[in-house]
Amino acid sequence: MSTTEIFLLAMLLIFVVPFLVWRLGRTEYFAPLVIVQIIMGIVLGPGVLGAAFPEYHRFVFNPDVVKTLNGIAQWGVMLFVMLAGVELDLKKVWQYRRESAVTAGLSLGLPLLCGCAAALVLMSYPGWMGASAATWQFTLGTGMACAVTALPVLVLLLEKLDILRQPMGQRILRYASLDDVAIWGVLALIMLDWERIGRQLGFILAFAVLTVLFRRVMARLRRDDRWYVALAWLIACAFGADWAGLHFMVGAFLAGVVMDADWFGQEQLDALFRNVLLVLMPVFFLSTGLRTRWDLGGGMGTYAVFAGAALLLVASVGGKLAGAHLAGRMLGWKSGEASVIGWLLQSKGLIEIIFANILLDKQIITSETFTALLLMAVGSTMLTVPVVHPKLHRVRHTGLVGQASS
Repeated sequence: MSTTEIFLLAMLLIFVVPFLVWRLGRTEYFAPLVIVQIIMGIVLGPGVLGAAFPEYHRFVFNPDVVKTLNGIAQWGVMLFVMLAGVELDLKKVWQYRRESAVTAGLSLGLPLLCGCAAALVLMSYPGWMGASAATWQFTLGTGMACAVTALPVLVLLLEKLDILRQPMGQRILRYASLDDVAIWGVLALIMLDWERIGRQLGFILAFAVLTVLFRRVMARLRRDDRWYVALAWLIACAFGADWAGLHFMVGAFLAGVVMDADWFGQEQLDALFRNVLLVLMPVFFLSTGLRTRWDLGGGMGTYAVFAGAALLLVASVGGKLAGAHLAGRMLGWKSGEASVIGWLLQSKGLIEIIFANILLDKQIITSETFTALLLMAVGSTMLTVPVVHPKLHRVRHTGLVGQASS
């Protein structure tokens, strides 16, 4: 078979298998299609399919096919991260700044501390910290991976729970938006390379200057033309950030943050978001699954990876819930509100996986740590809807969902 034929066979697996599992297994309640795709990416990786059928796995996912898949995955995730940046509504955050700052700060800070503590536990054993990582980078990176809230997946979950356009849903989006800004800021700090600090400062300065020019140009363009300029801006920012040593996804997020959703129209942005999820992101999930590893060596193997994932899951979920409950006490929320908000904010999904991919690319974590973080992201996201749905049912009777908080 030619490389093209093998590539098409791999693409067939990527799109058919998760859909059949999702549709025939009726997993929508606890595992939306996007989560099934992530799980199937792990299953099709070397740890499961590769271990069961090593020759078949090497045949289908040979180096040429993997390179092609990685190229598609990189473009898809760049678009996805840019859209996450565009979705940030910092004007609303400023309008409710005290409530947003307190809630976002506690819901990010406590799981970050819990995740850092979990990282210190993992560091006492070999095989978790990457070859190029300083101790503080591994600790902070793992901690932040536990603190991540996946804004795009959160939007899907809020829509599924029918509270996206209601006051509580909008409040939760504000908290997650602030957390998103902090997450990418911390990532940029972790990525700082003192040998390339001149490049990084140059990129930041050039980005600030060009952003002013870019926004003026975009304001004068017709809506149809704005899409082409936006894509060129995305590529330029991603290239500049990667050249400076910050990683191309940091540049993609920055490219989106300085864009206004009004330039494109919410309907078109939503349509692009869904199309990226449909057409491109499944390839990213597969390429992510190909990077999973289960053997730490030293006789620990798969059990150690699952134990690490469990530790990180407890740190992540426990930290988010503790932060939300503490914020609720400080701000005087009504009974049951903090639990709903805490569970929704702990959903990880795609952003945590993207974050972990960057840490792995920079050799701050090992493939085994990456696998544990991936399992943690899947577990936390799968827990969200089954736990929140009955809580929301009780909360609706008290009128909390329809109330805004200021």
